[in-house]
Amino acid sequence: MVFSAGQSYAVSTNFDPLKQNLWGSKPYISSVSIKEINLRQCEKPNILSRKPLYISAVLSGFGRADESKVSKSRDPLVQCNAYEASRPQSIPINIEFGQEAQTAAAQKLKIGLYFAIWWALNVVFNIYNKKVLNAFPFPWLTSTLSLAAGSLMMLVSWVTKIAEAPKTDFAFWKALFPVAVAHTIGHVAATVSMSKVAVSFTHIIKSGEPAFSVLVSRLLGETFPLPVYLSLLPIIGGCGLAAITELNFNLTGFMGAMISNLAFVFRNIFSKKGMKGNSAGGMNYYACLSMMSLFILTPFAIAMEGPQVWALGWQNAVSQIGPNFIWWVVAQSVFYHLYNQVSYMSLNEISPLTFSIGNTMKRISVIVSSIIIFQIPIQPVNALGAAIAILGTFLYSQAKQ
Repeated sequence: MVFSAGQSYAVSTNFDPLKQNLWGSKPYISSVSIKEINLRQCEKPNILSRKPLYISAVLSGFGRADESKVSKSRDPLVQCNAYEASRPQSIPINIEFGQEAQTAAAQKLKIGLYFAIWWALNVVFNIYNKKVLNAFPFPWLTSTLSLAAGSLMMLVSWVTKIAEAPKTDFAFWKALFPVAVAHTIGHVAATVSMSKVAVSFTHIIKSGEPAFSVLVSRLLGETFPLPVYLSLLPIIGGCGLAAITELNFNLTGFMGAMISNLAFVFRNIFSKKGMKGNSAGGMNYYACLSMMSLFILTPFAIAMEGPQVWALGWQNAVSQIGPNFIWWVVAQSVFYHLYNQVSYMSLNEISPLTFSIGNTMKRISVIVSSIIIFQIPIQPVNALGAAIAILGTFLYSQAKQ
């Protein structure tokens, strides 16, 4: 019920709501004496109220009356209060919805920016990494230098207060250990692969990572709909076709890429679990991961290659390339840490599965750029295999949605 008045009034009356015809076209008004209605003029009669006045009744179950329950003891009088309608009541709701939309858009933009930087840094790393491996074919030392550079960069940033050092305990490092093992294996295996075959071939094989992700997730008890399994067929078929038609096929390089796929899937799954509930963000988490991986990898690198072999290889590379070789080593080490750091900042915001899809789509830019820069000869059938594998990755991402 709405009242409009030229002056503001406080209305107080008593009536029986059960005698009101709620379903008729006109309301039934209880017969009350005019004296029972008390109209008290407000203190400021010169202020006009243009807002509608609403009548509210304090009665539970107000509605269609059940005549059989009228005889029950009850207070037949209900006090009604009049209040002005507040037009701005809907504004907080609109603001809340606007803030939610802005937050969602900002989150998408943030993830998209992470992905773009991640892909660009990865392209630069792969170019310099391949240059170093062509002149200095020692993947174990190259992998160790990459981890050492990242660890040193983060230690300096913590000491100089550029970045806040994480608060860790024994439980944190214990949970980080399996992640570090998987990261070390995947890193070394990928570097070994790129030291034996072309960068494009390594990343074509590594585009089959979603297949390993589904396999590992299935072993851990997760189930997938049929379209997801069907989308794996072009991924596996495309990678197989590219491997068969590769001009410079090498079994060690092929197996290195396959092992790297499997290791990185475990790393991503363990990382997502380990990053929950700890104070270390994505950047600091990867810094701690690099330090533990460096601690794990160093003795194996010394055993597999050794300082004497490294010294001879280093002298040979510097004599052939010149001082630029040192820049290549520094660049590939720094960019390796930067692209992984950004990828972990992305992993902190998304699921491991989305991370694997983004990692696969990143390989398109790496494959194309490496073919152009290193002028890698590629057969049409080989290119077809790569295209089929990438198409399968797209279908896989759509099936997961």
